[in-house]
Amino acid sequence: MQARFGWPSTLRWRLTLWYTALLGVPLIALAFGSYLIFARALTNRTDEFIGDALTAFSRELGAERRAATGVLPAVRSTVEEVRFRDLRIEVRDSTGVVIASTPLADPDSMPLLAAESRVDSMLRASDLHRSQSLTIGSGRDVYRVMTRPVTLAGARLELSGSYSMRDIEAVLDRIRGIFAIMIPLLVVCAATGGYFLASRSLSPIASMASRAAEISATNLRERLPVGGGEELTGLANVVNDLLERLETSFTQQRRFMADASHELRTPTAIVRTEADVTLAQQHRPEAEYRASVAIMGDAARRLARIVDDLLLLARADGGSVVARREPIYLEDLVHDMVRSVRPLADARRVQVELRDVIEAPFEGDADLLGRLLLNLLDNAIKHSPAGATVAVEMAQSAGQYEIAVIDAGEGIPADARERIFERFVRLDAARSRAEQTSTSGAGLGLAIARRIAEVHGGRLELAESRPGRTRFSVWLPARVSADRDL
Repeated sequence: MQARFGWPSTLRWRLTLWYTALLGVPLIALAFGSYLIFARALTNRTDEFIGDALTAFSRELGAERRAATGVLPAVRSTVEEVRFRDLRIEVRDSTGVVIASTPLADPDSMPLLAAESRVDSMLRASDLHRSQSLTIGSGRDVYRVMTRPVTLAGARLELSGSYSMRDIEAVLDRIRGIFAIMIPLLVVCAATGGYFLASRSLSPIASMASRAAEISATNLRERLPVGGGEELTGLANVVNDLLERLETSFTQQRRFMADASHELRTPTAIVRTEADVTLAQQHRPEAEYRASVAIMGDAARRLARIVDDLLLLARADGGSVVARREPIYLEDLVHDMVRSVRPLADARRVQVELRDVIEAPFEGDADLLGRLLLNLLDNAIKHSPAGATVAVEMAQSAGQYEIAVIDAGEGIPADARERIFERFVRLDAARSRAEQTSTSGAGLGLAIARRIAEVHGGRLELAESRPGRTRFSVWLPARVSADRDL
């Protein structure tokens, strides 16, 4: 916990304090309200008793006046005859002087006589010309006094009834004592129960935290325990989903590094081997030197292409590559890419045919989109047999442009149609390494092409694949309203 008067730093103690406060404050308020209501009820009951007694005394006083010869004899006769336990009735004249009072039936039960002078002084200071109720005294010597004016044979008299509140105060003291013991005890029980419930409720979180502390990059297959209620179950599921995504990402990263190392090893080995062979002999013909340098140059170019592709993908994963937004016409870009691959197609005796070209104004990065089309065309040419035709088509529907590249290759197996868009995936690895084209041939072309399509708000799909016909379709929005990061 924090400093002595500070707010606790642990959630367990915070929940305990909140639970204790939420239970203790209403409990104290309920006890205080119940005490006030009970004390008020006892006071009202006492007032009713005194009032009924004074009413009965007044009726008897009227009856005695009709039988007596004067007011004073009637008063004294009534005082002698009408008595109430623990109630002292006094009759005063208009000046406040006591002319008669009832004797106490049991003087030991109510020590009113000892405080009579104090009660009399309080009554003399009060307005006796109206009915009123007063509480006189303090501590255990408290008296409830009620006054009532009475007119008897033209004479104005004041009746007062004094009743000791000692028994009532004793009951209230007992209630206060019970509350003083029970409320702290209940608050302590509430704090103990709150701490137990908080500990019980937070134990799944502690278990999840302990398990999470044990998870590292080497054991991402571990998952947090699920349980502890709907909320904690939801939290555990969210964290487990995060761990699953991290595991997938780490797995892809490790595979990416392994594949990249494998791809970079071949051209690096070629350059090193050719350099060693060339330097092994002191004198060689110029033609051999040129051949070795040409081999090293090709390997270096392939190495540079792989490094460029890896750099582009790494920057794309980091979100640091932003596609430019400039007005272009997709049909002009398609024409340019088709012309650029015709030498490669002629070398493989493949014809590239441009069909159904439409006007397609667009806002995007011409270099990236050109690379997308170049990768698709290069891929189609490599997988088309000699004498076949690679077709390029354009269309527009539902607010989207479609650019389709169709080849006459052997087709792609159904189980590999989504995997071909992953990095370093090549269905014909031997041929891809043997045949060097304008792209790297490292299995990165389709992965890069899909990312370029996505950065422009579009998508790249394998629309159709069967022996003799494979169709890749690029869908781009006819209008691009917001920039996207690669």
